[in-house]
Amino acid sequence: MYERRHLAWVTLPIMGTLTAACSRATGGPATEPPYPPSPVIESVSWDLASLVRKAPGSDLWALAWADDGDLYAAWGDGGGFGGTNSDGRVSLGVARLEGPATDFTGHNVWGGKDCEVPATFPGKSNGIVSVGGVLYMAVVEQGNWLRSKIGRSTDHGRSWTFSSDGWDFAEPDGAFSDIAFLTFGRDYQGARAGFVYAYSQDKRASPKQYDIAMFRVPRDQIMTRSAYQYFAGLDDRGKPSWTRDIAKRQPVFTDPNGVGWGVRVSYHPGLRRYLLTAHHDESGGWGLFDAPEPWGPWATVAYYDKWIDSTFKFGFTFNQKWMSADGRAAYMVFSGTGIYDSFNVVKATFVLRQSTTR
Repeated sequence: MYERRHLAWVTLPIMGTLTAACSRATGGPATEPPYPPSPVIESVSWDLASLVRKAPGSDLWALAWADDGDLYAAWGDGGGFGGTNSDGRVSLGVARLEGPATDFTGHNVWGGKDCEVPATFPGKSNGIVSVGGVLYMAVVEQGNWLRSKIGRSTDHGRSWTFSSDGWDFAEPDGAFSDIAFLTFGRDYQGARAGFVYAYSQDKRASPKQYDIAMFRVPRDQIMTRSAYQYFAGLDDRGKPSWTRDIAKRQPVFTDPNGVGWGVRVSYHPGLRRYLLTAHHDESGGWGLFDAPEPWGPWATVAYYDKWIDSTFKFGFTFNQKWMSADGRAAYMVFSGTGIYDSFNVVKATFVLRQSTTR
């Protein structure tokens, strides 16, 4: 599921700007998006000339903005910053990113080339978050991909502890085996009171996935599995229902074209919208969606069949540190296969609908 062929590292000239509205695709006919157009964002353009590529051979790159002002990133299958696919390679590593999107430096904290401390366990991660000065990282079981657990670090990623030797999620259908935390501001500033939210590609044991599931947990009980509550749908007033019975969960998002692993969700304070990204195929197809609440209702900002090209890409990640205050610009991190098997950063500009222009 996370395994992929490593292709030759080549240079790809990328120039110009790519713009898309909700149903437009780059190259070929558009696949029908699963939700109506965003009422807030009219379109998004990508400044491909701004694309920066580092850490060749390392992918995934979930991000957390920590209390010390730096970003922390989890990567898989590579040497991280300064390494390659083989040089310094670890199954799972954690890095620290210092500086703005236009002039950042990456340092390997846990694992990777010239790291501060060596990695001590394998796995993959699509979710990392900072809450109260503590980093939490969701870890998927290496080679199984259907079990996960959440680790805790009080020293900015240099060491990790778990609640037990077992797995927090080991459901037969693979529920919550690819956890992605909803990210807010620095050290979770601006979050909805009291809870940490997270998402996962659902029913991962099935041959094809179409849904995303969601849970919430009190922010002071992240390491307590029994404290988790699962999204169970909306009531007649559009308010979310929650259950402690994981079997009673309901999808928070559905795409009939498919939902891939590596979902990402972040809050954009400038737009006052929640941004969700997910790929729906392995030919460069993915979607960007927004909503007024963490549970929707979702709308489509952009939906691609082939974004930039037909190479498989995933892990499309926004974080508040690299967003403009007015909400119009943000830098997105992503990775993929081939030349995109790396830490890629590109500038996005949101065009707002006239009714929402401030």
